[in-house]
Amino acid sequence: MPAALVLGASRGLGLEFAKQCLGDGWTVYATHRTEADRVRLRDLGAHTLKLDVLDGDDLAGLAWQLDGERLDVAVVNAGVYGPRNSSLQQPPATEDFDLVMRTNVLGPMRILPRLAPLLGPSRGTLAFMTSRMGSISATGASHGMLYRVSKAAENMVAKLAHVELASLGVRVLALHPGWVRTDMGGPNAEVDVEASVAGMRRVIADAIAYPGGGFYDYRGQSLAW
Repeated sequence: MPAALVLGASRGLGLEFAKQCLGDGWTVYATHRTEADRVRLRDLGAHTLKLDVLDGDDLAGLAWQLDGERLDVAVVNAGVYGPRNSSLQQPPATEDFDLVMRTNVLGPMRILPRLAPLLGPSRGTLAFMTSRMGSISATGASHGMLYRVSKAAENMVAKLAHVELASLGVRVLALHPGWVRTDMGGPNAEVDVEASVAGMRRVIADAIAYPGGGFYDYRGQSLAW
């Protein structure tokens, strides 16, 4: 039975990843931060793990709880948008910068050393939930500047992970879910969460069409860095 770890599984894309993997008979380890989220994930059938990616004790606990496991897929999904009005004309406040960059960049950097030993034995896939807004070459506006900058940095984390982990057989992907109807994307977004996750799972499943080190959207289209 294949096994997946979903980081940031409490809602939105992460929750849908957990649901779809469970529906296909996978063993799912799902991280949460609150007791209510733990109960909801447990009731779905997931193995629940408390995790704040910026908390050293939580990270150590995650590594201990998963010691000896073999993961086929790990999805790094935890992230925040920050102020929607950040732009060149309205740079972010220090506290907003710290929250977004620590969550979207430092968190993935800190979790990487814990994931590599779990994915290597099964030659698994590490998928970063990033965004086309982090593409430097495709940038056409400055709105959402803080989120854009954080996702550009996360894209670099994903690329560096590919460089470091390819020798272990770990395939690393940067994935753009589309503009999705979640709490972050809002009700007017173009893509429903089920279709987005189903598409990204197809990309994850096809290592021939979508080799490691790539940046792909949920439809399987290759994106410019």
